[in-house]
Amino acid sequence: MTLPVACPTARPTHLEVVTEACRYIETQPRTPSLRSLADRARLSPWHFQRVFKAITGLSPKAYALAARAKRAEAGLAGQGTITDALYEAGFGSNGRFYETAPARLGMTPTTRRLGGAGAEIHFAVGQCNLGAILVARGPKGICAILLGDDPEQLLMQFQDRFPQAHLIGADTEFEALVARVVGFVQAPGLGLDLPLDLQGTVFQERVWRALRDIAPGQTVSYAELARRIGEPTAVRAVARACAANNLAVAIPCHRVVRSDGGLSGYRWGVERKKTLLALELDIRPN
Repeated sequence: MTLPVACPTARPTHLEVVTEACRYIETQPRTPSLRSLADRARLSPWHFQRVFKAITGLSPKAYALAARAKRAEAGLAGQGTITDALYEAGFGSNGRFYETAPARLGMTPTTRRLGGAGAEIHFAVGQCNLGAILVARGPKGICAILLGDDPEQLLMQFQDRFPQAHLIGADTEFEALVARVVGFVQAPGLGLDLPLDLQGTVFQERVWRALRDIAPGQTVSYAELARRIGEPTAVRAVARACAANNLAVAIPCHRVVRSDGGLSGYRWGVERKKTLLALELDIRPN
């Protein structure tokens, strides 16, 4: 008589392990230790960290910091005190959060809480060969180059993020800067020698800086871009960083294509991506 063989319980995939870990991290008021996360996943700390970073593009600690910042930002939009929001987000002290808040939120927590109240942001909406364009500049440099079909929609998106900021419409000086940006968008191979205000995670900024090293008229695959930043298995995270880019053309995510050379999704529309690449090929030196 042949006895039935019990089917062993299938081990969770790495993606399932990391997804569960992310959900757990997001619910914890303090950053869990690497050992505790690895034990929950039934992996060694070294293996868990390697798998987590390959899938998310961040270390568990960096992910926890980003999750805390996100909770704090949500709390700052609420009705309680700023101190309450910071402690509920998991920051042990006001000082710790305020040290790094401007880099994460683009302004101090108080200003962010008030929808950008007091922050001066120059902006202008116009037209270029790719349709509507919105250019914005904060104290640290150009913080947005948005493209779209509807100028009013671009402006609404921008205003929704900073409803109480001191938005300054195009003055003479800023109009000259916008003209330079529009000229660059219409001929990206000429370059843009203006300060940019990058606001993203450490991983995103690594991707964005690597994008700026790609010469006009050239393209790379998402896999190649991941290799260039030393994270060959973080292809999906690289794609997400490209999609999070708020500085169209200045951070040239249009130069990233599929492994087969085909054009894939582009935040500003595949047709715009196609147009930008065609423009760069026309002016590329022989």
